[in-house]
Amino acid sequence: MSFPHHRPRRLRTTPAMRRLTAEYRLAPADLILPAFIREGLSEPNPIASMPGVVQHTTDTLKRAAAEAVELGVGGIMLFGIPETRDAEGTASLDPDGVLNKAIRDVRAEVGDSLVVMSDVCLDEFTDHGHCGVLDSDGYVDNDATLEIYAKMAVAQADAGAHVLGPSGMMDGQIGVIRQALEGAGHVNTAVVAYAAKYASAFYGPFREAVDSQLKGDRRTYQMDAANRREAIQEVELDLAEGADMVMVKPAMSYLDILADVAGMSPVPVAAYQISGEYAMIEAAAANGWIDRRAAITESVLGIRRAGANMVLTYWASEIAGWLKES
Repeated sequence: MSFPHHRPRRLRTTPAMRRLTAEYRLAPADLILPAFIREGLSEPNPIASMPGVVQHTTDTLKRAAAEAVELGVGGIMLFGIPETRDAEGTASLDPDGVLNKAIRDVRAEVGDSLVVMSDVCLDEFTDHGHCGVLDSDGYVDNDATLEIYAKMAVAQADAGAHVLGPSGMMDGQIGVIRQALEGAGHVNTAVVAYAAKYASAFYGPFREAVDSQLKGDRRTYQMDAANRREAIQEVELDLAEGADMVMVKPAMSYLDILADVAGMSPVPVAAYQISGEYAMIEAAAANGWIDRRAAITESVLGIRRAGANMVLTYWASEIAGWLKES
């Protein structure tokens, strides 16, 4: 029997051979840790649908950030949960509000050793749970929301955020935020555009994590799961408005979108492995149905393989620890 001259299996014979010929690798610097801080907590509050993830106190958030630095994690993305909400999310603009204070606290803890990123969105701060203010018909008012985003962005930059992450999918948000930052002298504050953010069924645990007040859904402003080409249009619009990085969210159910965006983007591409994706793997592993560590590693490697330069994942520090061990 004759065999082809090249046999791919020759490159799979041992763990050392597979490591040597691997096309993609994970590194701690590729990972970003999303973290929640809740106003008024005296102890960290476990999130039931996301085993291992908590709503932090100031002290535990600072410790998580310091640990991320020690492990070589690339960045941390901060989400704040205020005690008081209203229709316009005014707590988001308070310099001493939960998120702006958290940014200052984390920067004081880690300086420039970790890229400190923050969420520019109103959903955690509004009493209706939408990502913007509502008009008289109950729809999100795009332009009125942009005015608040501009102020939020400056407040977060003032607090010390290295990167701002407007996640609300408002039309024109990148341009408005970039202009506001430039006008306030924050020329070096970067913006990561949640450029292709889909209305997903997998956000469920996040709603618990931020104590969301949302009734209904966000399908009038987040992208439809059926659409692929539209993602490129969204990315192109954000690039034209000055995005320094672009993001695809969710990651695991949208690897085709991620690959499309990575193939055309002139700037770094992020992907967010979201709460429901995390929860599914944790639940299956807890039932003994899959190998937890292997599944986590494979899932994040798949996101990198599809083209993400950086991955937001709730396992960032744990994965970094594994990589450090090896």
